[in-house]
Amino acid sequence: MSTAILAEPGQSASTSTASLQVIKRNGALVGFDVSKISVAVTKAFLAVEGDEAAGSARIHDSVEQVTHQVMQAISRRLKAGGKVHIEDIQDQVELALMRAEEQKVARAYVLYREAHAQERASLAPVEAHPTLTVKKANGEVAPLDLGLMKVQVERASQELEGIDGESLVEGALRNLYDGIAEEEVLSALIMTARGRIEQEPDYSAVTARLLLEQLRLETAAALSLPLSLPLAEIYPQALSTFIEQGIHYELLDEAMAAFDLERLGAALKPERDHQFGFLGLQTLYDRYFLNWKGDRLELPQVFFMRVSMGLALQEDDPNARAIEFYDLLSSFDYMASTPTLFNSGTRHSQLSSCYLTTVQDDLEGIYGAIRDNAMLSKWAGGLGNDWTPVRALGSHIKGTNGSSQGVVPFLKVVNDTAVAVNQGGKRKGAVCAYLESWHLDIEEFLELRKNTGDERRRTHDMNTASWVPDLLIERMRSDQDWTLFSPNDTPDLHDLYGNAFRARYQEYEAMAARGEITLFNTVSAKQLWRKMLTVLFETGHPWITFKDPCNLRSPQQHRGVVHSSNLCTEITLNTSADEIAVCNLGSINLAAHVHNGELDVQRLERTVNTAVRMLDNVVDINYYAVPQAKSSNFKHRPVGLGLMGFQDALYRLNLPYTSAEAVEFADVAMEQISYFAIRASAALAGERGAYETYEGSLWHQGILPIDSINLLKEARQDGDLSLNTSSRLDWTAVRELIARNGMRNSNVMAIAPTATISNIVGVSQSIEPAYQNLFVKSNLSGEFTVVNPSLVRDLKAEGLWDNVMVNDLKYFDGSVQQIDRIPAALKARYATAFEIDARWLVEAAARRQKWLDQAQSLNLYMAEPSGKKLDELYQLAWERGLKTTYYLRSLGATGAEKTAPVAAPQPQVCSIDEPDCEACQ
Repeated sequence: MSTAILAEPGQSASTSTASLQVIKRNGALVGFDVSKISVAVTKAFLAVEGDEAAGSARIHDSVEQVTHQVMQAISRRLKAGGKVHIEDIQDQVELALMRAEEQKVARAYVLYREAHAQERASLAPVEAHPTLTVKKANGEVAPLDLGLMKVQVERASQELEGIDGESLVEGALRNLYDGIAEEEVLSALIMTARGRIEQEPDYSAVTARLLLEQLRLETAAALSLPLSLPLAEIYPQALSTFIEQGIHYELLDEAMAAFDLERLGAALKPERDHQFGFLGLQTLYDRYFLNWKGDRLELPQVFFMRVSMGLALQEDDPNARAIEFYDLLSSFDYMASTPTLFNSGTRHSQLSSCYLTTVQDDLEGIYGAIRDNAMLSKWAGGLGNDWTPVRALGSHIKGTNGSSQGVVPFLKVVNDTAVAVNQGGKRKGAVCAYLESWHLDIEEFLELRKNTGDERRRTHDMNTASWVPDLLIERMRSDQDWTLFSPNDTPDLHDLYGNAFRARYQEYEAMAARGEITLFNTVSAKQLWRKMLTVLFETGHPWITFKDPCNLRSPQQHRGVVHSSNLCTEITLNTSADEIAVCNLGSINLAAHVHNGELDVQRLERTVNTAVRMLDNVVDINYYAVPQAKSSNFKHRPVGLGLMGFQDALYRLNLPYTSAEAVEFADVAMEQISYFAIRASAALAGERGAYETYEGSLWHQGILPIDSINLLKEARQDGDLSLNTSSRLDWTAVRELIARNGMRNSNVMAIAPTATISNIVGVSQSIEPAYQNLFVKSNLSGEFTVVNPSLVRDLKAEGLWDNVMVNDLKYFDGSVQQIDRIPAALKARYATAFEIDARWLVEAAARRQKWLDQAQSLNLYMAEPSGKKLDELYQLAWERGLKTTYYLRSLGATGAEKTAPVAAPQPQVCSIDEPDCEACQ
């Protein structure tokens, strides 16, 4: 609109409004902005005639006419400047609309004013505190707005049971002092509500909503949005303003401005903010929302839309796809991995979760790998390094005629690099080193995490894993010897598996017996296995992962070898000197797909179809810090669709983890996910083309994950593989689709730990059993009381939830087993991780593994480990065909004697450090 139209005849607009000030309702003075009049009038017209009328010549002319009349009226009253109240301006707008005979539009404008007046009235002080004052940001001292505190608590408590709003306000007041900063009052409410979560899980939602109000005020101030408007009206404007400011601050990709921001803003669903618990929203607030100089620029739904826009940048219809992706993320049916949430839509959109490398046996290769670790960690990637090719301690170095120091000294450098490069300052750097168990340095490698010994040969800040061939297990079971070699003497063992490895390994043993190989060591296979289990119990490392199942069931065995897994043991992709494997992760919220006692298959199908598309987009959009990663990802396009909330799904089904029914559900749910995921990738191949190295793959040969079990069975001795291979679905249509289209992705599924994203969504982690029913969780956002809401709901139904029960749960470390008044059925359903026989975890994992083309992060829990129990457990995992295992968790050997209820939840103590599995998710 031309500003000249708004000026008095003979005046320019600048002279007529230059000194004009508007008195806001709170008494503050702001400069006059004529555009706000035209925007308000336009909204009134569109409220009557619909959004499709936007841009019409008639509305444009009418808005100009009304705005001109308002300016004339104000200018006549104030002449050469002055002050005008905002209510007077709005009165003139109403009058101008009536004079223009736009009665319907005038009515819409009046209703708009009334609605906002009611909103302001609801936020007006009911009463000023009689003694306490607050200090405002401008230095002004005013009475504490007690009425506002009550309204904030009332609004945060809507539709929630068991919330005592009056007591909550009183509790917060006890933590205030005269002259407190105004912004700290809301923080006091948040802290008070937070302290009550252990007594009533709904206080988690109350705390989240109070935090949301704090975020609204912070974001509105940062983006210069109206502080008085509710979120529902702020959101559309917040999205467009955030995109504009994010590009200006060089936080966002300039391509984000090409979206139809008005359309996307209208698609936001503010009501979904009420899905958050406190831990989830606080985690986003502290670590995920983009900020500028400490001020958050994103509200939760804007955050989800930003991520979705970033993932839709290269779609044919990016606006429609962004809305589709947003609907999935904001519904909590699925959540992208942490790197994707951090970086989608930014100038460095490193969205991938995991990187796997193979280290070459020379200084250039070794330090090149360490440099790659640093670059990948900088952009929030979790790392898995295969160190098997590096020659062992005492090996001859031809170039210098010296002897090698082996693998361990270099791992110390890797450890310190992970500490120094802490993933962009957002979380700890994390890496896992893998070594095959025939490597001559394996025994020293096993001791890297010990707290005794030479500190120069210890790595306390990184993870380690043993890459175990089937032959070692066979030798251990038959109590035979095992020979350790240096890889420079046996270079092809690294690339062999199954029967080919067995044959070549025996040839090298014969060569050593003849004296043709001089650097080797013969040990008892059983003693080496026992040492693996002993240090695993003592330190939690190295994790035990199985080389042959990972390779024999790999769809990509025609194009290389799986030499290791990743940081969290769920990724099984090929690596080499030329290729760094990359995997892009996301997880289905399984609990959200259980309704009325059964799996909602139609909803699951919609979720999987959209999720696979989002994951495939990551490959093309991703920022690659090193060229080997880009080359590998574009050739093979692997993705890893996983799940979380398995324990919560069992709660909804009223099933204990330790039941045949739970194992069956693991099987049924994973088959459905596998079916839909493989079909979705094949459908994408029909739309976008198959991945570059598809020909020759197991997919190309018509061998699906369920079929590849036969390849493992053929390589095992009789009786060494005992795995249920039944299926319930007719896979014919999927097989035909693959034969017709190929596959878009070389790998499709992997179950990651979901340590952080499950917190965001508010469900149990991954496939984990409940850790405790009441405990304190610590992460980079602080300490959070976590109470099992399903347990509380069931106890309420039995009339058993009271303060005595809370204290009993504290006293018994979150366990229900020793609380006599709890029914046996509930005790079984709410058994915690250390109360479950770990064999049930293996059995459920085995049912999932048959449908997976990659692996799963499987933690194993044992309250009272023994050598025999550990041996049986890990042999069972091998017999069931598992590809990998993750942490072994055990309880501390000592604990405080309890003679009275304790004051706060006491977490179970593990004998190992808490894993940084957040690096994957």
